[in-house]
Amino acid sequence: MAADDEKKRQPNHVIEGSIPTIVKELFAGGVAGGIAKTAVAPLERVKILFQTRKEEFQSVGLFGSFRKIAQNEGLLGFYRGNGASVARIVPYAALHFMAYEQYRRWVILGFPNIGKGPVLDLVAGSIAGGTAVICTYPLDLVRTKLAYQVVGSSRSKFRGLSSTEHVYNGILDCISKIYKTNGIRGLYRGVGPTLYGIFPYSGLKFYFYEEMKTHVPENHKNDVIVKLACGSIAGLLGQTMTYPLDVVRRQMQVQALSTSNQDVAKGTLESIVMIVRNQGWRQLFSGLSINYLKVVPSVAIGFTVYDTMKSILKVPSRDEITIPVVTEERSSSSSLHSG
Repeated sequence: MAADDEKKRQPNHVIEGSIPTIVKELFAGGVAGGIAKTAVAPLERVKILFQTRKEEFQSVGLFGSFRKIAQNEGLLGFYRGNGASVARIVPYAALHFMAYEQYRRWVILGFPNIGKGPVLDLVAGSIAGGTAVICTYPLDLVRTKLAYQVVGSSRSKFRGLSSTEHVYNGILDCISKIYKTNGIRGLYRGVGPTLYGIFPYSGLKFYFYEEMKTHVPENHKNDVIVKLACGSIAGLLGQTMTYPLDVVRRQMQVQALSTSNQDVAKGTLESIVMIVRNQGWRQLFSGLSINYLKVVPSVAIGFTVYDTMKSILKVPSRDEITIPVVTEERSSSSSLHSG
């Protein structure tokens, strides 16, 4: 019986061993991102409408916004733009987590004496965030434009859209119209503040998450509740420090849609000055309370699902991957010198 069980397990070991670690990390990151983003999609929709100062949503508050969306667009209205959001977040999260792990290994291999503390996670997380943004930014732009549209019921015409505004019918239609109007530069409108924001946010998020885990007793490090708590606090701290850049990014992304803004800012700093001058400094933190509600479950779920998927896929721990390689390099180097 033991021999039969061993034979049954062998194909699984072969499959697990044949899949490169980098592919497992990509898959784990993609699953984590998709689940986390869908879980908070309704809050994300309302947050974008607040950030971009959609006229009908400026004074109704959170619950009023939910009620208005439900009345005008039904249940699916809460997920408007979520298809583009998931289409973006799956490759984004996959690249983000995988790049983080890879950059972390490369730093350790290149600088063996640097140590493996949270500062390493800050650097690796920052660069990984920038890499993921550059690769997936057009889908983030599309998500924002689709979420910005407020559509009436199927029996009524589009509401809240002026005659000069575009109406996008899905992801591909949106990409096509943006590209025809503004070319490749149009698909990267607002990427400046996105990168300015993602470098510190992504780095700080990983930094706080890994730093807090170091204070957790060893026998509790795999507890789901502990991971959720660490992820929640990491997301809150990282988001608070970088939120104004997120507001600037959203407003830059929808400037072409909004006819109420006569001034058109050309860069991040100009946009910040213009928002403060025309809308007040509080606008830089518009939707932050909603973002807290969104970030807590989103980051917490993301980190927890990612760690769980790595465990299911039998991804080796970081030390198992990096330390033997470093040791092997050192031993081969010493043998060369002795020879």
